[in-house]
Amino acid sequence: MRKLNLYSLILLIFTFSACSEDIMDKINENQNNPSDMASRLIVTDVMTSSAFSVTASDYAFYTSVYMELNTGIWGQMYNAEIRLAEPTNATTYNNPWRSQYYNLYHLKLIIDKCSTGGSEAGNFQTLGVAEVLKAYNLAMLTDLMGDVPYTEALQPGVIYQPKLDKQQVIYTEVFRLLDDAILNLGKTTAFASLGTQDLIYGGNSSRWIKAAQGLKARYTMRLSLKSPQYSKVIEYANASFANQADEFKFVYNGSSAISPFARFFQDRNYFGVSASLYGKLTARNDPRAASLYRPYPGTTVLNIAPNGSPQQVQQFYGISTLSTNTSPTYLMSFHELHFLKAEAYVRMNQKDNAEVALKAGIESAFIKVGLPAAAAGTYYTANVKALFDADPLKEIMTQKYIASFEQEAVEAYNDFRRLVAMGNNLIQLVSTRAFPQRLTYGDSDVTTNQNVATAYGDGNYVYTEKVWWAGGTR
Repeated sequence: MRKLNLYSLILLIFTFSACSEDIMDKINENQNNPSDMASRLIVTDVMTSSAFSVTASDYAFYTSVYMELNTGIWGQMYNAEIRLAEPTNATTYNNPWRSQYYNLYHLKLIIDKCSTGGSEAGNFQTLGVAEVLKAYNLAMLTDLMGDVPYTEALQPGVIYQPKLDKQQVIYTEVFRLLDDAILNLGKTTAFASLGTQDLIYGGNSSRWIKAAQGLKARYTMRLSLKSPQYSKVIEYANASFANQADEFKFVYNGSSAISPFARFFQDRNYFGVSASLYGKLTARNDPRAASLYRPYPGTTVLNIAPNGSPQQVQQFYGISTLSTNTSPTYLMSFHELHFLKAEAYVRMNQKDNAEVALKAGIESAFIKVGLPAAAAGTYYTANVKALFDADPLKEIMTQKYIASFEQEAVEAYNDFRRLVAMGNNLIQLVSTRAFPQRLTYGDSDVTTNQNVATAYGDGNYVYTEKVWWAGGTR
């Protein structure tokens, strides 16, 4: 073997010391887990998570039980039905809780990257989309939990136990994000359109603007106990969806991507037909009573599950026909927009305008479940008109409640709490079980953040403490 002379050895050591750090960085780099990624790729993941892991998650499953859109007949849903452990446990909603903070963190990365000084500064479309999604995730988080960590959160390795921010402050941020999104989505960008990376609108900025306007209408109505602005609700709604094609929804192909409610039925089978909802349909001779449900496969009778006290049994009660593999997840529907306008018009004493909006809402809700628009008109004239004339607000909110079956349970839950706080107990629930006024914080923070642990206590606060916009303090 040839021996190196001193000069050669020194040269070799110098060369290695000069380049070894870069070489080792390359060697140790995990190509499947890059430290940086284009914002267009991150936002696709967040869209999917927002729909599948948040909107159509345990939040929707449990609130559908609390709101009697479904009856829980087995497992965790039965426990929720009889209010055993599930409503107060910190583990109950931990999965969507973690998903929301995952989403909020990655949306912060996108917004920083696409804002002034970021590596993609001027990427206005992706920036605006991220701001809409951040507002959506943040609003749902505070709507369900009340005060939550935000301003000190999303800083891993910096702040380990972030404080809780007041819901009122968080709502100010929600509206700021939506206003900024509308401005950014209207700008010209030198970056390529999201295109197929946008799984909701295919890179159509104008539709994202409509979604942002619709969310502003929703959240403005949400605050109507604190600061009613019904003319603003109508203004924002009129700037939003023009038809079903504009809806803010996530569509599944039914094979590689399956609707969460369908998957929940296939894997768990924890729901039965709610006697409460079914009764409201049959009392109105509503044709949806026959189209929304079917007997459990292999049986011939549509058994109805009583709310609050069903049998704990599977393969007996009737099931939903909407839980198909391709049923979309609605982040905001066209019919919700019409019902928001109808309520706003009634509260402004514009009954004629409210009736027009109510009819449009029912028509859209019929189309959602596969019934023809003409059937909605016939139904309205024969069965709804008299109820509307007798109590316009009650019928509007009841029709909105019916239309929320089954993917929009969270919005029904938010409406119910708001209405009761406003003195409008219009959606009649029949269960005598205690009603959860909010959902618990996620266990991952209850066990690691003393601020969250203190707010959580033993979890029983969910039955007594309302969120701020519903008249509570936190």
